[in-house]
Amino acid sequence: QVQLVESGGGLVQAGGSLRLSCAASGRTFSNYAMGWFRQAPGKEREFVAAISQSGDDTPYADSVKGRFTISRDNAKNTVNLQMNSLKLADTAVYYCAAKRHHTTTRAIKYTYWGQGAQVTVSS
Repeated sequence: QVQLVESGGGLVQAGGSLRLSCAASGRTFSNYAMGWFRQAPGKEREFVAAISQSGDDTPYADSVKGRFTISRDNAKNTVNLQMNSLKLADTAVYYCAAKRHHTTTRAIKYTYWGQGAQVTVSS
């Protein structure tokens, strides 16, 4: 089992920044690829970004490319999502997820999920 706990969500004005963190416990963190997904009201959960076990592979959704940066610290068992130039469309609950082996953009492939962190972007 891997337990994931997100933190850092909140309310921010459009154009502002937020940093989400996800703390992992339970298994060897470096064995897992990590992903961030989000779900807005009335919409399906969508891929945001992912990072490989070593951090050398970091795919992003087109909608966040150039604005968001995913990173991980295997010594601290954490994965972060730095979100800059936030837009109203970024408002959603953001979820951290973990899977063994390679990164993927497909939510169904992730085994473990956090409880989610609300990010609200206001005008």
